[in-house]
Amino acid sequence: MTTIRSIALVTNPLSGLGKGALVAVEAANRFAAAGVAVTEIRGDSAADTERLVRKALADPDARPDAVVAAGGDGLVCVVLQALVGTGVPLGLVPGGTGNDLARELGIPDATPAAVATVLGGTTRGIDLGTVETDESGRAIWFATVTGTGLDARVTLRANGLRWPKGPMRYTVAALIELAGRLAVPYRIELTGSPDHPDGTVIETPAVMVAVGNTRTYGGGMLVAPDAVIDDGLLDLTVVGAMSRLEMLRLLPALSSGKRVDHPAMTQYKAREFRLTAPGAPATADGDPVGLLPALFRANPGALDVLVP
Repeated sequence: MTTIRSIALVTNPLSGLGKGALVAVEAANRFAAAGVAVTEIRGDSAADTERLVRKALADPDARPDAVVAAGGDGLVCVVLQALVGTGVPLGLVPGGTGNDLARELGIPDATPAAVATVLGGTTRGIDLGTVETDESGRAIWFATVTGTGLDARVTLRANGLRWPKGPMRYTVAALIELAGRLAVPYRIELTGSPDHPDGTVIETPAVMVAVGNTRTYGGGMLVAPDAVIDDGLLDLTVVGAMSRLEMLRLLPALSSGKRVDHPAMTQYKAREFRLTAPGAPATADGDPVGLLPALFRANPGALDVLVP
């Protein structure tokens, strides 16, 4: 339990195509009405937001009792880069398109209930993943899913769409991206798997490969159905080579949040994965992190989150 007397409220006006701004105003008013000191943080960019969160946490005598992200999973990802390792818990007020971390943790979508969850002060330790591309040399924290290949291209495309709103953006983006290149050769190396010896290498053509700390992304797409957020492992889902028609049949089931069992889909668990594929982009919590090759690591108990 944590007593919440002060918070840093991080907002992104662009979350949820404007929903984030409305949610942030309501959340700030409700926290203030409850007697909580609110410091609002709104950067001009992801890098600026991260810098401002670091600044808010730098003074131990003025450190907030919690950092609250009023937005979506992309905003949470930005906050994580500054928050992990400080010992300050994360609060969530969903205001994005997907809100998959909040959904995984049972945090209400309604702002009054989400604010009440933060004020309740109950924390839960969760794992986080890191992804480090060879080109960046920097480990990026992520809470939900890092997608690669078609997966990442769809996310990047969806982020640029203004219509439709909500999770349907991902379906429309997928239809657009299906017109392009599908399967590419992947090399997958496993370390710390409960089912495979260290050094296991899998080479296979794949349309996409997703690395999940949570079960869903993109507003409830069940891409890693067996992922557990505090088991010390990451889940990897390989969608192997298939025709465009097969992908078109697969997408509605994924988008609806149903578990999909398909002969071309294979799943693995491990503490570490190294993925290599020519020209394949990667997106962590919906934000671009570069191109493969990349190393993915599970980080057990890396973050405390305020939960119901």
